[in-house]
Amino acid sequence: MADLAYISNVTKVYGSQVALNNVNLTIPGGKVIGLLGPNGSGKTTLIKLLCGLLTPNAGNISICGYPVGPMSKSVVSYLPDRTYVPEWMRVREMLDYFCDFYADFRRPLAEMMLQNLRIDPNAPMKTLSKGTKEKVQLILVMSRYARLYLLDEPIAGVDPVARDYILDTIIKAHSPESSVIISTHLITDIEQVLDEVIMIKYGNVALCGDVPGLKAAWNMNVVDIFKEVFKGCF
Repeated sequence: MADLAYISNVTKVYGSQVALNNVNLTIPGGKVIGLLGPNGSGKTTLIKLLCGLLTPNAGNISICGYPVGPMSKSVVSYLPDRTYVPEWMRVREMLDYFCDFYADFRRPLAEMMLQNLRIDPNAPMKTLSKGTKEKVQLILVMSRYARLYLLDEPIAGVDPVARDYILDTIIKAHSPESSVIISTHLITDIEQVLDEVIMIKYGNVALCGDVPGLKAAWNMNVVDIFKEVFKGCF
């Protein structure tokens, strides 16, 4: 599978604080990748750089051969770590909006996922719980036919009963040549779906690789590897 994105010598600074320090990564195609690290490690900064919401102070990023810009944004589907859907809109109106805005939006898939999660398409967003709003946003993002999905804490507010369905949806909704990057603290919940992990520590890549290889090398599961890598950081 061809590589999707290249992050070359990328540094991002906020004032005197270094959020990312000379980061080099290759994002392969066809993978589900866990982006892991404690709060303030640079995970959200990296995701925002990939989707073009931030600009690096140094270095370069390319996605599907394009520098970050209009062409790269057309192949990236992004889920932020906070609610962004207008409260006054109904769920079906959000589907209408995504249909108008994104040529790759798969409405039948979105409607099927809404039905499976028992979300009323006629419900106003303001009447939904925080967890249900997060489900709607995830459905919208995963219903695009994108090449790179960037999910920032996609299951943080979702009830445990729905998590398995949502994780299964993440796996099945993306095409075989696409990749999904999931930033999360809920490592135990997502470990079973991960192909690779990237661990960021104080703005530096502390560890990255394929999950089976890392588990064999460390003789641990991903949660315990995480604890070892970030020992003393909390």
